Parts: sequence; structure tokens; C-alpha cells
Amino acid sequence: MEDFIFGTLATDELKLVHHRAARQGWQHAHDLTPRDPRPGEPITIRARAGVDRAVTHAALYYTTDGRIPDGSRGVATTGQAIPLRRVGIEWDTLAWGYVAVWEATLPAQPEGTVIRYRIGAWHADGPEIFADWPDPQWRTEQAAAAHFRQKPLPEPRPDDPPGTQTFTLHVDRLAPPDWARRAVIYEIFVDRFYPGDGREWLQTDDLRGFFGGTLWGVRDKMDYIAALGATCIWLTPVFPSPTPHGYDATDYTCVEPRLGGGDALHAVVEAAHGRGIRVLLDFACSHVSNTHPFFQDALRDPDSPYRAWFHFDDSPAGYRAFFGVPSMPSLNVAYPPVRDYLIDAARMWLREFDVDGFRLDYASGPGPDFWADFRAACRAEKADAFCMGEVVDTPDAQRRYVGRLDGCIDFHLADALRKTFAWRRWSEADLERFVERHLAYFPDDFLLPGFLDNHDMDRFLFIAGGDTAALRRAAAFQMRLPGPPIIYYGTEIGLSQTASRHDAWGLEASRAPMIWDGRQDRDLLAFYRALIRERHATR
Repeated sequence: MEDFIFGTLATDELKLVHHRAARQGWQHAHDLTPRDPRPGEPITIRARAGVDRAVTHAALYYTTDGRIPDGSRGVATTGQAIPLRRVGIEWDTLAWGYVAVWEATLPAQPEGTVIRYRIGAWHADGPEIFADWPDPQWRTEQAAAAHFRQKPLPEPRPDDPPGTQTFTLHVDRLAPPDWARRAVIYEIFVDRFYPGDGREWLQTDDLRGFFGGTLWGVRDKMDYIAALGATCIWLTPVFPSPTPHGYDATDYTCVEPRLGGGDALHAVVEAAHGRGIRVLLDFACSHVSNTHPFFQDALRDPDSPYRAWFHFDDSPAGYRAFFGVPSMPSLNVAYPPVRDYLIDAARMWLREFDVDGFRLDYASGPGPDFWADFRAACRAEKADAFCMGEVVDTPDAQRRYVGRLDGCIDFHLADALRKTFAWRRWSEADLERFVERHLAYFPDDFLLPGFLDNHDMDRFLFIAGGDTAALRRAAAFQMRLPGPPIIYYGTEIGLSQTASRHDAWGLEASRAPMIWDGRQDRDLLAFYRALIRERHATR
């Protein structure tokens, strides 16, 4: 049995497919210096012509007033244009070819400037192409389909005018809020935590069904959370949804009545803030439920005003979806009405419910440019709002989010901790060497919240064969690291599971209901409380 943390990068074959796809076409991949430009700093922007692409000329089209830039063959029609120059050639053995590196330098800009840019390239009399279109995710999926001799994916519907991709930078001095640096985060799967108000679970046998956890239950257990030492709770999605997990919302402007509605969320925030605990909402901006009324209208009517909100194509489902799952159609986040809808919703939760930020599901779907606008809007609404992204990708891909998000959940640390203490495939010397280099790779102003397990993977205690000593060693190591630790509900009291996620229950395997009776491992709970007290004392 293996962990499957990295999905499309899980095997050596898939890693090679991913690498080769990244060395083809005309790609920018958010390669710039500095990664998070401050006021008064020039910005060097690079793009690469892959092994399959001949380029003799390239141009950067940009604006500094928020407009979408436009132009052709080095002449701007909206904004300004500057040429790129070829600065080097790189040999790539795995792609078995040469990659050409091009760059240009944007002049320094004052604080508050929003830079939007596109990077065009052409050869002699050939057509101009634009960097990162089709988008890198589509390229990788297409390459994987070809590698495994599957049906080719439909050409993506362009997010911008045909064949282009717009990149966004905010020139600012934003940094993660101080409270987030010191936080101990407790992840709560709301449907599985506690019913509240003295009610019993609806049922506890069918992991795919509703269990009856509510926000009232979260409020009722706030003293438990405070006694653990957690200073922040991350609530899995609370928006209306047809599923227990809630990652397929039908409305981002209200709370699921089954979970208690808006009154219950207000009660959670009030109870948490009264104990010095912050509240993060889980927000999936990449996709919605196929029962969302906007999608249903677009599906029925090709002339619907919501048609452009989604990526309709000639695939078997008829539209692009989250990992091909038809019940989760992908949103076209580059379309201004979609961006406005999502960002306005986020600002509403900060303003009207006083939540403290967001855990951003599948943040690699919308991509860094969307989050640049999203984070800036959140901080304008609430100065110390925290935005952490779920980017299950390589560290170099995660670094693209520096300056766009406050940090990324640290899947690589989780993988290392599980390899060392649960699977016992690494020595602690291997772990120490990895962690030293891993932390040095990211800037200090980019937080890496670390975890041992979560709702999408087998619980640590399960893969460790029930060895609580191994869990204690892993938790002790986790708590010593600089990144905010995340504790998945129940890990602290020995909650495990009966079968792997590779078996019948799939992802639901690690989502058993929280234990509130004598089956709790009280010694383990005491150990966790002591670890957290020690961490707070040294921060």
C-alpha cells in the first residue's frame, strides 16, 4: 500500500511526463525576479521556448492601471510593449533537447500598482503565440493522455482573447499576518465533528452518507479546542452543497441549512473569537456543483449569460471538470464576472461574518494570477486576513504563489514525515537534511503550514499500524518546525480508520466521526496538549 499524495506526480512515469510537458511550447511559468516585487524594484520576467518551438522575436505587453494588455508582434494597442532578448540556452536531458531562455525587465513601480502582462513570441513570418496557453495544467494532462494512449483532451476554451494568457502582479508590501505565523490550526470536517445541542449522530456506518455534524456542534466544543491549544480552526466548506464534504458548492453567499445556517456560523465565530481563536473557511474557487443554478442554466441554454462561466467542450461530459469528475464543473476564473462573484463572496464572509481568512481548495486550478487579485481584495477588506492555498505540486510550482498567497499547505513536509515515522522508509537524518533544504528554498514571508494527515489521505495512525509512539515522534517533530502546524480532527485522540482509501470507501476512509467518549486516547491527548503548550511558550 502506498500514499498517493501527489496525484498526477505520484509515479516516476508521471513525473517524466510532467517534466517534458513543461519543456515544450512557449512558457513563462511565473518566472520572475523578484518573485514578490516591492515598490521601487525593477522586475525581470523570463520565458522559455521549448524543444519544439522556434522563436526569433518576443515581446512583453503590459499595463499598470489594471486593464488587460493587448498588442501584436511587439506593438501595443492597450498599454505598453517592450522586447524580450534571448539570454541563454539550456540543455535538458529528460526532454532531450535545447530550451532557449528569453527575458525583459519592467521598470520599478510605485506601491499599489497592478501590473497585468502577456508575453508573445513569433518566428519570421509565422503566427504570434502567447506564453502559457494552452495552460500548463492542460499541457500536462494532454501529455499524460498521450503517454497512456488515451483519447486526446479537447482544446481548452481560451480564458482571454483567443490564444493568450494574462499574468497579474500586485506591487505591495503585504506579508502574512503575525497571528498566522504563530497559529496552531485545527482542521474540522464539519459533518463528522459533533451534532451539537445534545443530538446524536444521524448514522455512523455509511461513510458516504451524512452523519449530522453541525456548526452548532463546533460551537459546543470550542472549550475542547481551546484546551487543546489550537488558536485557529479551519472549517471544511460550509456553503450549500449536495454532499457531506461540501467541496461542490451550489451557492457561495450563504451557509448550508443542514449545518445550522448563518446563525450557527456567527455563533462559531463569536465563540472562537471570545477564546482568542481565529476562523478560516474552506473555499473552492476552481469548481462548483453541477447542480449550481448558474451551471444548470448554462447547460440548458447555449445563450445563457452564464455560458462563459464554464468551459464547455466536446469531451464526454461536454465540459471541463475538476479532475474530470462531471459533478464538479470547472469555473472559468479568468472571466471577469466569475472573478467578481468569487472575490465579492470572499469579501462578504470577511465583512459580515468576521471570519479571519480562507483555506483555498485546489488553488492550482485558478492559478497564481487569480490569487493575486483575491488576496489583495481580502486584505483590503480585513487587514489581517490570511489566505493559504492547497497546491499539490512541486516546490518550484509552489514558489509561483509567493506574493500571491500568504503560504501553501506543506504537502512535501507531510510526505517526508509520513515516510520517516509511519512508513519507516527514511531515516531521521534523511528527514533533517530534507527539511533544512526545504525551508531554505522558500522565503520567510511565505508560510508553510505542516500536517501529518488530512481529509484526503489515510490517517497517520492507520498507515503507522496503530503505533502511537510513531505518531508522537512525528507530532513532536512537526511542532518544532517554523510553519504553523495543522492537526486533523481526531488525530490528537487516536482516531483512525478501518480500511485504506485505496479500498471500498475511497477518500471517505479517513472521515470517520469524531470520538467524544471513553474511547479517546487520553494519554495521547495530554501529550498533544503539552506539545502545543511548549510551542506557544517558544513563539
